[in-house]
Amino acid sequence: MNEITKQLLGAITDREEGFTGAYNIRVDGGCADRQSTEHILITSMTDKPGMEVRVVPGTKGETVYIPACVTHGNVDDLVYNDFYIGEDCDVTVVAGCGVHNEEESAARHNGIHRFFLAKGAKVLYLEKHIGTGVGAGQRVIDPVTEVDLAEEAVLTMDTTQLGGVDRTRRVTTGKLAARARLIIRERLMTDGEEWAKTDFDVELNGEDSGVDLVSRSVAKGNSHQEYRSRICGNAPCTGHSECDAIIVGNATVSAAPELEANHGDAELIHEAAIGKIAGEQILKLRTLGLTEEEAEAKIIAGFLK
Repeated sequence: MNEITKQLLGAITDREEGFTGAYNIRVDGGCADRQSTEHILITSMTDKPGMEVRVVPGTKGETVYIPACVTHGNVDDLVYNDFYIGEDCDVTVVAGCGVHNEEESAARHNGIHRFFLAKGAKVLYLEKHIGTGVGAGQRVIDPVTEVDLAEEAVLTMDTTQLGGVDRTRRVTTGKLAARARLIIRERLMTDGEEWAKTDFDVELNGEDSGVDLVSRSVAKGNSHQEYRSRICGNAPCTGHSECDAIIVGNATVSAAPELEANHGDAELIHEAAIGKIAGEQILKLRTLGLTEEEAEAKIIAGFLK
């Protein structure tokens, strides 16, 4: 494993050393290393590139790591990952992708994740995307996440992308049965000429199902962001969508939250706010001895925390 790969893996997973437990490491379109455990089985798909992760019912407290890295240009990596989480599980999935490019040609990773959670299962899904390198070739990450939650299942998604990725389209869809919960926290920052689009589409099909979606983003330089969310309530349910964005420089942001209530007891709320950093916030921090640039960085860090 070369030094670039090690650095990307560490940045994605926040691990400085090797992996323990269940893991699958993907590098430049192929499996570099893999390990299953007694309760988490990882196998290759036979009809397309990717893997299946099956978690035995009742498994609790275990983590599976599935990082992917692209280390140079002229790579167009497409992978399908299916997760089958058994009843009453409580596990963590650490995913994410790092793309490094020092060349003229583009480097791209497209991960298509499908989650099937059985009754009462709980999953914490952590996903971090980073782009590094100074080559003219674009660094592109296009994640797709499809979620199918059975009764009383809970999926919490925490996704982060804070610069370095030239283009990204992030698509998340969900279908929820009775008393299922989908909780999403997205943090995104773009700079320079970067372009990012986020698209959420959630169907609340079961009684007392619910989704809580919060996206916080910062657009800097000449970058552009697009945000779209659709929550469809087909039963007595609760849905909340919140999109907050800060603009710095000449960046642009568009937000289009959408609600669709197909049942009289569907309670759906959306909030959207786009603006620049308030001058009084900068001034207050400058009185404490910070420069304007330091004050701005401090405010952004707190906003994206």
